[in-house]
Amino acid sequence: MSNINIQISKKVFNESFLPYLNNTSRYLVFYGGAGSGKSFFIGERYVYKMLVQQKFNLLVVRKTGKSNRDSTFALFKQIITRWGLYKHFKINEGDLRIKCLLNGNEIVFAGLDDVEKLKSITFSKGELTDVWIEEASEVLESDFNQLDVRLRGVGTKKQIVISFNPIDINHWLKKRFFDRTDDNITIYHSTYKDNDFLDEDYKKLLESYKETDAYYYDVYCLGMWGVLGKTVFDARKINERLQHIPEPMKIGYFSYDYDGLRISNIVWHNDKNGYIRLYKLPNTPVVTKYCIGGDTAGEGSDYFTAHVLDAATGEQVAALKHQFDADQYAKQMYCLGKYYKDALIGIEANFDSYPIMELQRLGYYNQFVRTKVDEYTGKTEKRFGFRTTMLTRPTIISRLIEIVREECESINDKDTLLELLAIVRNEKGRIEAPEGAHDDNMMGLAIAHHIREQVVFDNEPVLANMERQFSFERAEEEYGEIGSTITVI
Repeated sequence: MSNINIQISKKVFNESFLPYLNNTSRYLVFYGGAGSGKSFFIGERYVYKMLVQQKFNLLVVRKTGKSNRDSTFALFKQIITRWGLYKHFKINEGDLRIKCLLNGNEIVFAGLDDVEKLKSITFSKGELTDVWIEEASEVLESDFNQLDVRLRGVGTKKQIVISFNPIDINHWLKKRFFDRTDDNITIYHSTYKDNDFLDEDYKKLLESYKETDAYYYDVYCLGMWGVLGKTVFDARKINERLQHIPEPMKIGYFSYDYDGLRISNIVWHNDKNGYIRLYKLPNTPVVTKYCIGGDTAGEGSDYFTAHVLDAATGEQVAALKHQFDADQYAKQMYCLGKYYKDALIGIEANFDSYPIMELQRLGYYNQFVRTKVDEYTGKTEKRFGFRTTMLTRPTIISRLIEIVREECESINDKDTLLELLAIVRNEKGRIEAPEGAHDDNMMGLAIAHHIREQVVFDNEPVLANMERQFSFERAEEEYGEIGSTITVI
């Protein structure tokens, strides 16, 4: 069978797909745009494996049995015929089975419209070794779990291949295979540009969408993550930025000593599974001024977020997203603020003001100050933290919409960009994340940009600086001057 390997590798497969011909990852994910050739490659790959691999049995599934018959089953017949191998296979049209007569390997085609029926599928020789889920975006996660559980056993290495077009960024597929690190997952993204055999007229058709419908071109032709409905933020700019974003310089978290009153001996720890991503390290000595916008876990969310900006340029230099208790979040924000040269911190005060008060108790006084008018006395009072209201929310989001449109290159964090891509207007016109998604990064980044105007630069007039000093003076009277050291490892 070695001759088959050489001939097929050089003359049949798209060259860009060849590295995945013999991949053995538990989960092999092919996603991308229309015309990429991913499904055809998968079909070719399985015909090849039917010929050269011992003890190979494949289950091919789609949402319904009829869709499987009209697509994948027909695809396999086409490949077998094209390769001139029809005499080596028995193709049963009635029960959708294909058997290799050389070694007894089999393929069974079924729909997920009857998951219980899948449990009774057997093979004449050996057990199930492989599953291909075509158009996986149509499949429920619960159905995937049933297949995953069935593909167990010792001996032969098992694999699930998943193929789909990434139309909906909020789909369970993204959360399960793209939003986490797992050595058992291999992912390959392809577009029509990777298809060596694509008809030139079809290429021209796809490329025509660049001018007529840019969003359709990005999502359906280039296979970028999209949303069902109209996005609020400029999807084209976000997708362009996603192609050029930098890798974090550091990923990790802070540890520290805490005596019940003060934080000291702050240490940065590198950890690939950490929840803080640093894209630019703070300038030393102090040259750049920084600000940090934070969104607390409130109604409809269980994440705390923070975004560190270069206050002068607006560039995102660090991002935090994690599930915390409020006191843990406050302490990480304290460390993050100290790390970025006593950055101005502005945390949303709506659902949980504890992190704001905790920062103040810990001796972190460089916090965003808002004004509040007492309705009874008419006096103007000042408070720490950002308050989201019917007036402030649309204002800061509108500013962020402008930043994404005009300065998208200032956003470095992939998780943030993907969240922004998913934000839509609901039926009442309110800007929000769809059901099951979150807007924590959006709000944290919007707050960060809003508070930039309150950062004091060395060349600002003295009166502008005085307005900021009241909070420091009041805090120092109560707590005294506090200092911390930071060690980066």
